[in-house]
Amino acid sequence: MRPKTQNPFNFKLLLILVILSFFLFFILRSNLSSSPSSSSSPQSTFFPRKSSRNPRTTRSNCSPSTCNKIPQSLSQALIHYSTSTITPQQTLKEISITSKILEKKSPCNFLVFGLGHDSLMWHSLNHGGRTIFLEEDESWIEQIKRRFPMLESYHALYDSKVSQADNLMQVGKGPECVAISDPRYSMCQLAMKGLPVEVYDVEWDVIMVDAPTGYYEEAPGRMTAIYTAGMMARNRREVAGETDVFVHDVNREVEDSFSREFLCEGYMKKQEGRLRHFVIPSHRGDLYKPFCP
Repeated sequence: MRPKTQNPFNFKLLLILVILSFFLFFILRSNLSSSPSSSSSPQSTFFPRKSSRNPRTTRSNCSPSTCNKIPQSLSQALIHYSTSTITPQQTLKEISITSKILEKKSPCNFLVFGLGHDSLMWHSLNHGGRTIFLEEDESWIEQIKRRFPMLESYHALYDSKVSQADNLMQVGKGPECVAISDPRYSMCQLAMKGLPVEVYDVEWDVIMVDAPTGYYEEAPGRMTAIYTAGMMARNRREVAGETDVFVHDVNREVEDSFSREFLCEGYMKKQEGRLRHFVIPSHRGDLYKPFCP
């Protein structure tokens, strides 16, 4: 989604500080993880891009000379945001909520609905993990790929419109939509079934819904993205743990009502500005667990 541009100089400096602080945290944690007494994380298996499903590797597999260097992805992000006049749509406080979760979970599997000016930042904050972006605009994907070829992005098709939101809300309350299943095999009209196989085969630790476009009646809206994010979290293996799901622009009616209905107020942990944070447990091991607590 092509985001609106912003030009606050102070925000850009704060954003650079966020990335720098994350890098310092990364260095400290790398040093700790390399000690013999450190233990492996109980999180889900990390699936690296274009490779077999091996357990995540530790960051200690590097020489002293390479471990002490700033990772290339982080250096590119710092250069980009320090020289660009365009900053992300989210505020610093909103970004900080997701950043704190990534500090705990990265390297992890991070799915982002949307590709914009903040994508390089999200990719960098999940350094060493796998971050996938889903974008509605194919020409925008190509433009971003030319600038940042390290970003993994795929085209997402939406067959909904904001004007259909009320009807889709009622559809989503039907038995076929509260049944826990893989979204690609779901009978629910809200489930996104045409995404790349890479999206369905990965168990996502963190999901951000910041797309598709949803500010006018004929726009696709985020109804199906929000529902699918919630279903991916519920259909996750129990051993993989909980999924952190974020929805942006909850000041708008669709994002507000659909996140409350399908991600559940009982799972909501925090709201900062226009960003809402949910923590959703797996339902796969208990099919009698209510859709919402």
